[in-house]
Amino acid sequence: MTLRIIYAEDDYLVREGVAALLGHVDGLDVVATATDLPELLTAVAEHLPDAVLTDIRMPPTHTDEGVRAARLIRDAHPGIGVVVLSQHVEAAYARDLLAAGAEGLGYLLKERVGHVDHLLRALQDVARGGTVLDPRVVATLLAERRATADSTLDRLTPREREVLALMAEGLNNAHIATTLTVSLRAVEKHINAVFAKLGVVGEAAVHQRVKAVLAFLDDEGRLSSD
Repeated sequence: MTLRIIYAEDDYLVREGVAALLGHVDGLDVVATATDLPELLTAVAEHLPDAVLTDIRMPPTHTDEGVRAARLIRDAHPGIGVVVLSQHVEAAYARDLLAAGAEGLGYLLKERVGHVDHLLRALQDVARGGTVLDPRVVATLLAERRATADSTLDRLTPREREVLALMAEGLNNAHIATTLTVSLRAVEKHINAVFAKLGVVGEAAVHQRVKAVLAFLDDEGRLSSD
């Protein structure tokens, strides 16, 4: 099944180059591009894509347009996934992006655009309602959480934290098993333990994974804005 996406980036060369790259990826169809926040929102309303890939900084203010776009798109069209791209790890923007709920949202560093398979998987995951966070973003947020008292992380073993961090990247169980060089059964065991320790039980699998990632970053399942 082909994934219909819109790509937003104000730099002409970057926009045209990435759009051309994505246009040659099997399973992706770039139905429109945008250069700023208003143009992106108009394109989304017109094309109703499966997912949006957007730079975090665009006109008119070159600050957090990507984050604001993600919120507006998810409010108006809950079925459309959004992946926000950032040049550097900006934890405050990641917290803002996910504060009202992480379903169907992703935050990746721009360097990931060159890893087409990873980017395709991220877009597919958010289109299905999943959450995808860049490993370096996860590491930054976890460092912040470790600095606070009574962190949920204290309940998890080092291996369970590894598994959950990979879940936050959007990896499925099979990919986690390959990455950690363990059996699929071992991964399932660790994930079940994580769900139990974080109190994420009795829900659909995709929601369990999303809530587990959120609980991993904040004790109450929501990212702090402190």
